[in-house]
Amino acid sequence: MTEISYLSTLREREDHIEFKEAKHNYPFAGGKHVEAKDRRRCVLGYVVALANERGGRLVLGMSDKLPHEVVGTDFAMNEVGHLEDEIYNRLYIRVHCEELYDKCNNRVLVINIPSRPIGKALRFEGVPLMRVGESLREMDDQEYFSILQEQDPDFSARICKGLTIGDLSDEAIANMRKLIHQKRQNQNILNYTTEQLLSDLGLVSDDGITYAALILLGKSEAIKKYIPQNNLVVEYRISENQIRYSARQEFCEPLFTGIDKIWNYINQDAVNPLLHIEDFPRIIDVPSYSEETIREAILNSIQHRSFQMGGDILVKVSPEALEVSNSGGFPYGVNLSNILTVNSSPRSRRLAEVIERAGLIERSGQGVDIMFSNCITEGRSLPDYSESDDFQVKLRIESKIINPQLRRYLHALKAERRSEEQLNTFDLLTIYSILNKDGSRVYERSLERLLKEGIILKHPVLGYIMGNGYFEYNTFVLRGHVDADTMRRLYYLLENGPKSMSSFVHTWENELTIKQVRTKIEKLVGLVLSKTGRGRGTLYDFIKNS
Repeated sequence: MTEISYLSTLREREDHIEFKEAKHNYPFAGGKHVEAKDRRRCVLGYVVALANERGGRLVLGMSDKLPHEVVGTDFAMNEVGHLEDEIYNRLYIRVHCEELYDKCNNRVLVINIPSRPIGKALRFEGVPLMRVGESLREMDDQEYFSILQEQDPDFSARICKGLTIGDLSDEAIANMRKLIHQKRQNQNILNYTTEQLLSDLGLVSDDGITYAALILLGKSEAIKKYIPQNNLVVEYRISENQIRYSARQEFCEPLFTGIDKIWNYINQDAVNPLLHIEDFPRIIDVPSYSEETIREAILNSIQHRSFQMGGDILVKVSPEALEVSNSGGFPYGVNLSNILTVNSSPRSRRLAEVIERAGLIERSGQGVDIMFSNCITEGRSLPDYSESDDFQVKLRIESKIINPQLRRYLHALKAERRSEEQLNTFDLLTIYSILNKDGSRVYERSLERLLKEGIILKHPVLGYIMGNGYFEYNTFVLRGHVDADTMRRLYYLLENGPKSMSSFVHTWENELTIKQVRTKIEKLVGLVLSKTGRGRGTLYDFIKNS
């Protein structure tokens, strides 16, 4: 039975729970309200929204602010059975109601709501609802689409016949318990029995233990027995073009112990060497492959692999690039063009839910966003999925830092901003696209924000260009050879090759005289610019290897 003291520790969003004081006459089905947004704030509306979140609790008689003070409710007093029947008649789902009482005999009503059926969104008054902040809103297209994708069977949720609790690793269970406790800050997790913990996570039922439990927690010998296609293989090559690997390691481990072992293997000095890059005025060392990016790549591959098709997850590492490939193509509706905008559902949904609750990933489906953001912020090329097809997903992450200036700039922006002010993935992609003159990943909302903040500018001829802030982190500017505004103008003038003095005159024609422009440019020769030719054939360009 649920305890009030336990409920008082829960957070509405994280723990899939909704608190309402509902002292008297709380509406069951919209009441007399005319506005749709007001009609939705009723018992049926919240039952629908929580069921659409894969289940949760609606609690009446407690405040919605932590620690959720008990105020008591008379809703459905002496009519709990009728309430359960009425919800079933309207929504075709069976809820379970509990009546709890505190020391002052204040009544709390807990409506335990199961998950909606696989591949189906529940509706209230014809509208599929979801919780957004304090309101109930119509489900967005992405969320609705991801639900439809669930009609594909979830292998990880199936019962593994013959598997017992004794086949699960104590170390893996302890790691999982610790991570969930750290993520949720719920002391009760530490006191759960193993059976309680596994049941709460949907890893066991009366029918048996799921494949998700085996993948996450199973001893190596059990994994080899029941699901031999669960291996992850890391191959190292001293050159990307080398056909045969130089070293190979096979991992047949439960995820909650194996993910650290996999990363530790990849993070060896020989496999993940340090890169020496200029971070003026010093040289700093950064790893070829960052931990968060690679962990996300591997966890994403585990969630989306097809167990029915078989085949190991293969990680190929070389000094040039790291590749992760898994069997099965992209989930239904996902392709190269919308991989960042479609809220896809992982093939192994039960598996993904536990991984998310443990904090190994922040949110299911967010891994791709993180990888793209990290690569841009680190000054690298974008993650590359172009070699994926209907039978496999292949991800390539290059080690080389191609734009240390962008890296310096974005790290500085991040350091000076509060968490709620940070640039999101689409902002970063827009910046990256403008720098690389690729309009395919420019987002209108991001353009508005970046223009407003002066991060980008609108040029009458060139279109969108980077603002002066980016050029403050150019090496020439950092060394004091030139100011950021001048560097910006030179950059866009010389990006297509050397130019004559007349081009510089035209650039500053409304600000400087011809003599002043000549003086300005000649002062930069040897410091920023090179000079070739004579007379009218004289051309200026950036110093080579700058």
